[in-house]
Amino acid sequence: MEVLKIATAGSVDDGKSTLIGRLLYDTRSLTSDKLESIEVSSRKKGLDYLDFSLATDGLVAEREQGITIDVAHIYFSTRKKSYIIADTPGHVEYTRNMVTGASTSQASIILIDARKGVIEQTYRHFFINNLLRVKEVVVAVNKMDLVNYSEDVFNEIVADFQELRSRSEFKDQNITFIPVSALWGENIAEKSSAMSWYEGDTVLEHLEAIKAEDFEEESQARFAVQTVIRPKTDEYHDYRGYAGKISGSSLKVGDEVTVLPSLTTSTIKDIHFFDESFEEAPAGSSVTISLADDINVARGDMLVKSGEVPQQTKLLDATVCWMDNKALLPGNKYVLQHNTNGILAKIDRIEGHVETNFGGVTQTDSLRLNEIGKVSIKLSKPIFADNFEKNKANGRFILVDTQTNTTAGVGFIR
Repeated sequence: MEVLKIATAGSVDDGKSTLIGRLLYDTRSLTSDKLESIEVSSRKKGLDYLDFSLATDGLVAEREQGITIDVAHIYFSTRKKSYIIADTPGHVEYTRNMVTGASTSQASIILIDARKGVIEQTYRHFFINNLLRVKEVVVAVNKMDLVNYSEDVFNEIVADFQELRSRSEFKDQNITFIPVSALWGENIAEKSSAMSWYEGDTVLEHLEAIKAEDFEEESQARFAVQTVIRPKTDEYHDYRGYAGKISGSSLKVGDEVTVLPSLTTSTIKDIHFFDESFEEAPAGSSVTISLADDINVARGDMLVKSGEVPQQTKLLDATVCWMDNKALLPGNKYVLQHNTNGILAKIDRIEGHVETNFGGVTQTDSLRLNEIGKVSIKLSKPIFADNFEKNKANGRFILVDTQTNTTAGVGFIR
């Protein structure tokens, strides 16, 4: 079954957790004990409705404060599709959580409170979606019941958001505006009779209509080798397979490939997934590939189609989101993890701090927790990398603190 990965973003009290809880309820994805718990908790609060935000806020602090703090991954399915929602906090102090949640998402839902309209936090939520090149964005204008379901209010918010969109450099984006009331389930899974002026799809109908091919990257194939498979059996004594995940575009049997960094060449002999063999495997497939020639291939190597070798470089210009309490400073050293390769790296210079309100870049000599900046990094040995916009998998990396072994930052190659 097709899987759609969705990130959510919204300011405090925009109703993001309620919207997700309503989606779970309307798709009958809540277990009976979870639903009973929501009913009991809602009665204790003196509410005359079910508080569906309780379905997602798992931490005690989240339930007590009524805010989302941690990233939670929520799973549900319909007859057509399976969904993974990364429920991320929207506050500025949790920017790193938002980046983490959205980094693997194909679509995003940005919530806006109809009473407040487009606010500063909306700028940041949209900026992060642009930074991560999320192509499918749903802008859910929530709490329409509190503005008397006004079409004028909705249209004004759409106009303000379109003005914000005009500031973005990333134009390959489909933005859909939907007026909703998550609390009462209006335009979530069922059409709202109170907003008959809206003729578009509900949130669920729109998500159901999104197709996997909408996210296929028109870029070159990359296959980072995660492990070498050598079965210790008589039947497969001479078998050598290379396991990994394809990104960019498909690979098929007979393709001539170049092994990086050795630059040796061969052709693809077989493509396997468990006990099945395929003539072709699309981007996103985790498969095992065997080659026609017995050449040296190891973990950390990359297979690409011959003639489509990415740029080899020891100097990276990247946009970095900083995730560590210790500031990022020029001269600091880290391990740069790029695919299955770990390379010693040194921060050459910090070009500036990126304003997440589309305000440009301001000069700075450091990056602190939750800040995003443009950084130049020197590597101890070259890597074969792509621009993030051309190939997400081969255009991103993480920086690991060599002393604490924690993920200090995530970067996107420019």
